[in-house]
Amino acid sequence: MRILLISSAFSGLTQRFYTELDDAGFIVSVELHSGDVGQLLEGVALFKPDLIVCPFLTKRLPKEVYEYTKCLIVHPGIKGDRGPSSLDWAIQTGATEWGVTLLEAAEDMDTGDVWASKNFPLRAATKSNIFYRDVIPAAVECLWQALSFFDTPHFKPEVQDYSRPDYKGKTQPLMKQAERAINWKADKTDAILKHIRAADGTPGVLDEICGLPVFLFNAHKEATLKGKAGEIIAIANHAICRATVDGAIWIGHLKAKLPDGAKAIKLPATFVLKDVLPQTMPSTSVLKNLFSKAIKVINIDYTQPGRQLPCQEVWYEQEEEAAYLYFHFHNGAMSTEQCRLLLSVYQHVATLSVKAIVLIGGDASFSNGIHLNHIEAADSPADESWLNINAIDDLIYQIIATVDKVTVAALAGSAGAGGAMMPLAADKVFAREGVIFNSHYKNMGELYGSEYWTYLLPKRVGQDMALALTEQRLPISAKKAWQIKLIDKVLDKRHDIFMAQVKHWVNTLTADNVALQKCLAEKAKIRCYDESLKALPVYRKFELTQMYANFYGTQDYHVARQRFVYKACEKCTPENLALHRQKDDSTKKQFAGSMYHFVWHDYYQMGDDLVDSQHKDLFILADQLASSVNREELIKNAKLIYQHVKEHFSAEEDLMEKSGFRSYKGHVREHNVMLEKLIEMDQKIINADWRQSDIQEFMDKWGKHIIHADMAFDAYQKEKKRDSDQDQPVDKQYRLARFYTPASLTLS
Repeated sequence: MRILLISSAFSGLTQRFYTELDDAGFIVSVELHSGDVGQLLEGVALFKPDLIVCPFLTKRLPKEVYEYTKCLIVHPGIKGDRGPSSLDWAIQTGATEWGVTLLEAAEDMDTGDVWASKNFPLRAATKSNIFYRDVIPAAVECLWQALSFFDTPHFKPEVQDYSRPDYKGKTQPLMKQAERAINWKADKTDAILKHIRAADGTPGVLDEICGLPVFLFNAHKEATLKGKAGEIIAIANHAICRATVDGAIWIGHLKAKLPDGAKAIKLPATFVLKDVLPQTMPSTSVLKNLFSKAIKVINIDYTQPGRQLPCQEVWYEQEEEAAYLYFHFHNGAMSTEQCRLLLSVYQHVATLSVKAIVLIGGDASFSNGIHLNHIEAADSPADESWLNINAIDDLIYQIIATVDKVTVAALAGSAGAGGAMMPLAADKVFAREGVIFNSHYKNMGELYGSEYWTYLLPKRVGQDMALALTEQRLPISAKKAWQIKLIDKVLDKRHDIFMAQVKHWVNTLTADNVALQKCLAEKAKIRCYDESLKALPVYRKFELTQMYANFYGTQDYHVARQRFVYKACEKCTPENLALHRQKDDSTKKQFAGSMYHFVWHDYYQMGDDLVDSQHKDLFILADQLASSVNREELIKNAKLIYQHVKEHFSAEEDLMEKSGFRSYKGHVREHNVMLEKLIEMDQKIINADWRQSDIQEFMDKWGKHIIHADMAFDAYQKEKKRDSDQDQPVDKQYRLARFYTPASLTLS
C-alpha cells in the first residue's frame, strides 16, 4: 500500500507517522505543502498514492488533491471541534479533557467525516509538551484505527453529528493576540500561566517589558517570591521572575517584536533584555524608576541535589546507589554555556559515592545538539559554533571516559543531530517507545558533525549502517534503533512507567556487586582496547577539522542555519523525503561523504625515516580514496594505492631475499594476499559494488602487517647488524632507500 504524507513541515508528528508506516512495511513518501498548488499536485501525480494522510497542515488542502484520492487530516481537537487554534483554546480556557480526531478532507475545514478519534486528560503543561506527549500518541492510535478500516468493504466513517452526546467540541476562531493578552494588574498566576502555555512554541504571548514589545515563552510558577504585580523581581539562569497579583512567574525565553515585520529569534529572557535590564539597581541608575526595588539575582548551587528553582534546567537526584542527572533544556538545544554547566554538574556527580549515573534529558526532547539560536545571535556565529561544538565534545568525552561507574542514557524524548550521538557515549541506552532518532547532521548545510560520532556510531551499528544513517538523513523509530543495535532497550510508552523501568534496571544492577564489577571490568577492557587502536583525540581532531571547514570555509551551514532559526519554509520537498522525486543516481548514493579516516600511530614506526614516510603515505592515500566523490576519482585513487603498495612490497621483498630473512616466503605470501585484496577492490569499484568498509578492512590488515611482519624483519636487520660487528652500512644497492616513491604521487 502506498501512503503519501502531505505536511507543512517534516516535524514531530509527521516524522512519527513516517517511522510508524515505514516500520510496518508501507511504501511511504512525503510531500511538503509550501503553498505551491502546482508543485503539490505534481507530487501526488508522481507518487500515485492509495491513501493520503496529512499529519500537520497550516495551509488549505486544494480540492484537486482529495477529489480523486482518499485523504485523512489530523485535527488536534475533540469531536466537533473546528478551527486553527484548537489546542490553544483548550489550554487557555482550562479544559480538563482533549483529544485528536482523524477527519476525511472536505471543502469546509474540519467538517469531514470522522475515521477515528482519541481523547486524553489535558495536563497542566505547555502546548508543545502536550503536543509531543499526548497529541502525537493519540494521533498514532487514530492512524492505526483508520488503517484497520481502510480495506474493510462495509466500513463507513462517522458523519459529524452535534446532536450526539460525544460531540462536545465547537467552532473556534483563530486565537489572536487580543485573546492572549495578559493584564498583570488583575490576572492571577494560574491564569497567566495558561495564557503563556497556550502560546508556547508558537506564537508566544505579546507583552511589553521595560518598554520593549516581546513575546513570552517557557513560563513556570514561582512558589515563594512576591512583589509588585508586573515588575521583574528576580533573575536566575537567564530567566526573569515577574510578580503577579498573587505570586510570581518565571519566564525563561522571549522573542523581540521587531518593527516593519522583521523576524526575530527566541532567546533566554536576559539575552533579549540585556540593554535595558540591570542585574543590580544602584541609586544612580537611569532605569531605577522602572522598578520599585533592586532585582534579586539568585545563584543556583548545582552541587546540591534537587531542583531548587522552577526555571532550573540542570539538576540531579540521588536514589539508592545511583545519581539521576536531569537536563531539561528548552526545545532540547544546548548552548556553549549549557554544555559547560552540564559538564560541571556531571563531574560533580561523578565524585559521589554512587555506582551508576543516569542521564535524563527533557521529556519531549532528550537533546538536539548545539544551540542554533544562540549561534545565530552571536557577534560571530562561526566562532560561537566552534565554541559550542567543543563544549559538547568536552561533555561527551567525560561520559566516555567514566570507567568507574555504569552510565545510562534514558531517552523519554526524541533526539536529533549531536543530541542523538550524545547518548551513545553511555554504556547503556534505553528509549521510550515512540521516541524518534535523527542521527544525522547534513540537512544543516552539509554539516559534518562531531560529538565523537565517528567512534560511537560505527561501534554500535557498524560502518555501513552508520554511513546509511548519516547520509540518508531519515528519522528512525526507537524500535528500528533497537533492531539495528543503536540502543539497548525499548521501554514502555508511558513516561511514568518508562522511568520506573529505568530505575528498576539500574537498582537491579547496582545491587548485584558481582554483575556490576563484571560490567565495569568489561567496560574498562573495551575502552583500553579501543584507545590502543585509535585514541579519542584522533577522532575528535578529524571531526573538528571537517567542522572547521563547515564553520569558516563555506556559507552552506550558515545559510541553512539562518533558514532554520527564522523558520523559512521549504520551497520544495527535500529529495531524501520524497521517494517519488528521487533520481536514479547510484553513484551519488554510493559515494556521498565519508566517516572513515586513517591515522598513523607512533607504534607503527620502524625507526627508518624513509620507510616510515612511505608507510604514512598509504594512510594519506587511503583517506583520499575514502573521500572520493565519484567513480572516476575512486578509480584514480585506487590505482595510486595499488602502484604505491606494489612498488613498496617489491623493494621490501628484494631486500629480504638479499639479506637472507628466514620468514621471507611467509612475508611474500602476506604481500600477495594484500595485493589481491587491492585488485578485488578495484574490480568492485568498476562494478559499482565498492563500499568504504573495503578500504577500512585493507588498512586494518596493513596496520597489523606493519606490527607483526615488518617489525619482525626490522628486528632481524638490527640483530644481523650487531652480529656482523661491522661498522660499514649495507650496500646502498640493497638499502630500503630503494623503496619506490612515485613522482606522480600527490598527497593532498
